[in-house]
This record gives sequence, structure tokens and C-alpha cells, in this order.
Amino acid sequence: MSANDYNDSGWEPVTRLGRMVQEGEIDDMETALNSGLPLKEPELVDQLLPGLEDEVLDINMVQRMTDSGRRVKFRCVVAVGNRDGFIGYAEGRDDQVGSAIQKAIGIAKLNMIQVPRGSGSWEDRSDRPHSLTRRTTGKAGSVEVEVIPAPEGLGLAASDTVRHVLELAGIENAWTKSHGNTRTTVNLAKATFNALENASQSRRPRRNRGGREEAEVSE
Repeated sequence: MSANDYNDSGWEPVTRLGRMVQEGEIDDMETALNSGLPLKEPELVDQLLPGLEDEVLDINMVQRMTDSGRRVKFRCVVAVGNRDGFIGYAEGRDDQVGSAIQKAIGIAKLNMIQVPRGSGSWEDRSDRPHSLTRRTTGKAGSVEVEVIPAPEGLGLAASDTVRHVLELAGIENAWTKSHGNTRTTVNLAKATFNALENASQSRRPRRNRGGREEAEVSE
């Protein structure tokens, strides 16, 4: 979708990053994420990542007591991705299921990350980016998920929730380990996303006592 299409549909950017995307100064998601500017408009994600897919991972009813009585809302857990290295995750709450899903999708687009893909398994010699470049771990609540690079052809050795998140990120082959109360879908999905987010953190140099630079991975 071109910038003109978004002009016709009525999208008027209100942020600097949005204006740069609409004017064509930034034309890919990687550049947008590396710009250092906050991602606050889901419309620019739609423009940079056409064909973005979404997956509803969990829908749950939550209740809260207020002065006016008991209030019931729906909590929806959603992941969005293009199956080619970009993924976002969010939870949304609303009185109606459909509204909660749409709210979660919008927030997930603002939580977009780029996952470093490659062939990180010593058993694999593929040049195609089909797995992670290194082992990574993520936590949410009592749940911890570890994702380990695997050779091409293995597939995803993962539970349904973990597999859905990895597939949307474009990870085709990986081993996974899960610990904790993995029946809690929201924590399992969030821990998987956190693992991918940890993998996406850039390496920065640090100096050891001998004055030489070492690579340090931000967790």
C-alpha cells in the first residue's frame, strides 16, 4: 500500500516517524525501528508491513468489583507478524470480544520487534534464515521459555501457543523448553515473545581488564 493510499483513506500522521513514513523518507520497518523514534501509530506499521497476519492466542473473561457493582470485561491475547522476521504482541481488554481483539491488534503493532533469523545450529549448514541465530530465553510470571536454534527440516518442537508465536515471527525450525505453569496461555505467549525480544537486543562492546573489547549481549 502506497502513501497515497493512506492519504486517500484519511490517515493523517501525528508523529514525526509517521510523517517520515507517509512522505517516503522511511520505507521499511527495519529502518523505522532503528530510527530511535517511538512507534505510536499502527497505520504506519500497516504501510510498512502489508499483509501482516494476526493470531488470537487466548480470550478470557475478567471480572472486577467497583462501587457500582461487578464489571465484566474480555481480555484478548494477540500476536501479529509477517512470517518474515517481524512480530508484535499485546493484550487488550474491552466490554465486547471484537473490540478487545481489535484493541489488542492495534497495541501489538506498536510493540513490533525484528527477530534476528539465521542458521544458529551447529548441525546445520543452510544459508537460508529459517531459525534463530542463538539460544534465547524469556520469562513471564512463573513461566520461562527457552528457544534453541535447530537445523533445517526439524520443524518446531513446541506447544501450540509457542509454535503460533514463532511461526508469525518466521521461525521455522527450533527446539523449545518451557517451565512453570505453562497452562496459563497469557504467560506462555508473553514469555515466548520476551525470548524473541531478548534475541533481538543488539550486541554492544565492553572493555575487559586488558583493554580489549568484548561483545556483550543485552538481556
